[in-house]
Amino acid sequence: MGLPYFEIHGGNRLRGRTRVSGAKNAALPIMAAALLCEGEVILRDVPRVSDVHFLAELLAKLGLEVEWRADGSLRLCVRDEMNCKAEYDIVRKMRASICVLGPLLAKRRQAQVSMPGGCAIGDRPIDIHLRAFKSLGAEIELVSGDIIARAKRLRGREMFLGGPFGSTVLGTGNAMMAATLAEGTTVIEMAACEPEVVDLANFLNRCGASITGQGTPRIVVEGVRQLRGCEHTIIPDRIEAGTLMVAAAITNGEVTLDNCRLDHLMAFVDRLSAIGVNVEKGKDNGVVVSSARRLEPVDVTTQPFPGFPTDLQAQIMSLLCLADGNSVITEKIFPDRFMHVAELARMGAQLRKEGSTVIVEGVKRLVGAPVMASDLRASAALVLAGLAARGVTKVNRIYHLDRGYVKFEERLKALGADIERKIGEDSGGD
Repeated sequence: MGLPYFEIHGGNRLRGRTRVSGAKNAALPIMAAALLCEGEVILRDVPRVSDVHFLAELLAKLGLEVEWRADGSLRLCVRDEMNCKAEYDIVRKMRASICVLGPLLAKRRQAQVSMPGGCAIGDRPIDIHLRAFKSLGAEIELVSGDIIARAKRLRGREMFLGGPFGSTVLGTGNAMMAATLAEGTTVIEMAACEPEVVDLANFLNRCGASITGQGTPRIVVEGVRQLRGCEHTIIPDRIEAGTLMVAAAITNGEVTLDNCRLDHLMAFVDRLSAIGVNVEKGKDNGVVVSSARRLEPVDVTTQPFPGFPTDLQAQIMSLLCLADGNSVITEKIFPDRFMHVAELARMGAQLRKEGSTVIVEGVKRLVGAPVMASDLRASAALVLAGLAARGVTKVNRIYHLDRGYVKFEERLKALGADIERKIGEDSGGD
């Protein structure tokens, strides 16, 4: 059986209205946090993407009842706490599986999780996670590719989570989850400030945790004896929202986004505005995105929140390929996150990579071509380029995109895009 790919006939202007899904990067650690809780956890607006399904499969193997309910919500409830091992066959499918390590260690006093391995966007070591657990009193071993963590009792203390490229979102979440049931006070310095960390902290507080400072570089966790289940709605996905904004802009369209938090996207919207894209709140709370006919070149530098998100770097590069002049994109989070550059060049983009920077020389048009997706956000960038390109674009290996976007092609089609999911041989990019 062949692999799925997108066939895109470019040139259609996108118009209409769509709703932004719940944030995958918030949903995953919150789902893992259900391991800490007594009783039912009900999560609303969990996106039905492959990463979520992989984690749901892992949680079921770790003793949770996992049920998608008729109203679309996800019900999680711990029934068996015997298994503390996250097997490689699931962990290898998604790096975010590492987020079960903190909850297992805190609640069951031991955890065995396979090392998640490498990543197409660059090296993302988990040493900061392990350093946090050691600070709380855990013993850590690496045995045959597995992380084995044990602790009779976790004890709160101060810890510093900074790394070579800033704070770590998953590492902050993992440390915060472990600290909720630790004895005493934990202070996390150089904590990630991303909205997804805030959403996790708010969920844990609803479950009975005592966390303050979320959204700042200093988070304080007062340990409690027990957490209980609760109901919680996942925040909107700011990366999906940004991707849809670029889809409107790159096709010279006009799209209204519901369930969109502009306060989570200020740096991104600032760059869009500088390019000439109009983003504003509508009368009915929808966010209206419309593009100028002439796109201005800009400089973009990715940074931790509230800076420009690294997860939107590839998408804005696609847009800047059509700007009237030269743009400079600098990647400060994952310096190797430029796998999409060669593929965009196949479509006529003029790009020059110099270390962690790409010089983008705008062209009048992109041309459809067979291209190959290498990671989640690169997939989105290639689809966006295909929407604007003259002719037919075939985007191969879109299983990467399915990890983070809900029915992406169906929603683009509803806005007027000519895009089809097809099955065939993998022939892109070679």
